[in-house]
Amino acid sequence: MNSLDFDFYESEDPLWNPALLTIPVPGIRKMVNLAATMDDVIHLSIGQPDAPAPPHVIQAAVDALEAGQTGYTMDAGLPELLEALAVYNNARYGRGISPENILVTTGATEAIYLALTAVSAPGREFIVPDPSFMLYAPLIRMNGGEVKYIPTRAENNHQLDPVEVIDAIGNKTHAIVLNSPSNPTGTVYPRETIEMIVQEAAYRGVYVISDEVYDHLVYDNREYASVLSCCSDLDHVMVISSFSKTFSMAGMRIGWMIASQGAIRKLRRYHMFTTTVANTPCQWAGVAALQGERGFIDRIVETYKQRRDRLVQLVEKTPYLEGYIPEGAFYLFPSLPDGVNGSNVALRLLRETGVCTIAGDTFGESCRSALRISYATSIDNIEKAFERIIPWMARQDFG
Repeated sequence: MNSLDFDFYESEDPLWNPALLTIPVPGIRKMVNLAATMDDVIHLSIGQPDAPAPPHVIQAAVDALEAGQTGYTMDAGLPELLEALAVYNNARYGRGISPENILVTTGATEAIYLALTAVSAPGREFIVPDPSFMLYAPLIRMNGGEVKYIPTRAENNHQLDPVEVIDAIGNKTHAIVLNSPSNPTGTVYPRETIEMIVQEAAYRGVYVISDEVYDHLVYDNREYASVLSCCSDLDHVMVISSFSKTFSMAGMRIGWMIASQGAIRKLRRYHMFTTTVANTPCQWAGVAALQGERGFIDRIVETYKQRRDRLVQLVEKTPYLEGYIPEGAFYLFPSLPDGVNGSNVALRLLRETGVCTIAGDTFGESCRSALRISYATSIDNIEKAFERIIPWMARQDFG
């Protein structure tokens, strides 16, 4: 971490809202910043697709720019995109979703920000899987909400136990945050898990906020269970997704939220005071992604599956790493022996071998003895990385 990072995050200067201190220095940023000062680094750290967006998607953005589509859209989003999203989700999940149930946002990140900060408040408790994407807990805590973690383990493929989640619901519980497929574990929750949680939450008046940005990156012909296909209505759910991972459009920053019409009306006002509207030409690219040829998705899913299979084999050969078979996304979250500090391992691994991974404690409290490995890179890079990792780990004495 450089001095500017330290000054921003640790300063007690009265200028800053104390709530900013709930936002940690991201472990990903620390590692990537350090890696940028080194030569010959192999990144197993990056959480974005390495393939370019499909040509027809890029062309749609170019066409929109050339047609002068550079002004604001409607606050909820480009009407053509809202309609396309409604048609797409109704066809996929068999629901009666209308454009009024949808808000287009600046990436899924804004949708998550709006959802969590709009409903968190002092005295409200949120149930969150551990490990989980690093955005959730800080956004809950910024507005005084409390986080109750449900730990998961590599030996159970980091599956979430629905009974454990339901047993954790108490008088203060306001919402449950789900993320399937998961960042950082690649875990895909089976339909039974989602149905049990969603049904109990609805009965108890608890919201379910579901981050589904990796919803198409599912392997081995597994069925994908969205909250949208498991809930009886939209009154207690907010479902978030984006084009970033599925269509390699991460930098285009187009996401969306699906919720009840009442919730969307409230969040449209909040959205107007946050980013106003999402990028207009890239919303047209989103229309093209939904309405155009989708063979791109099948091809990237097969590519990721091949990478995953090779990564799992290599982790099995690596001393001190306990792996499993992730079913989605493009991450593996293997465990180190109990008590081994994953941050120290990740830092030493980078400095001594030039392989950049992310420490487990970036993603929660129960996973300090773990690493996140991304396979959003070529098999060749994965092979080269483990040519360095395996002998390095063999030299360690973790006891």
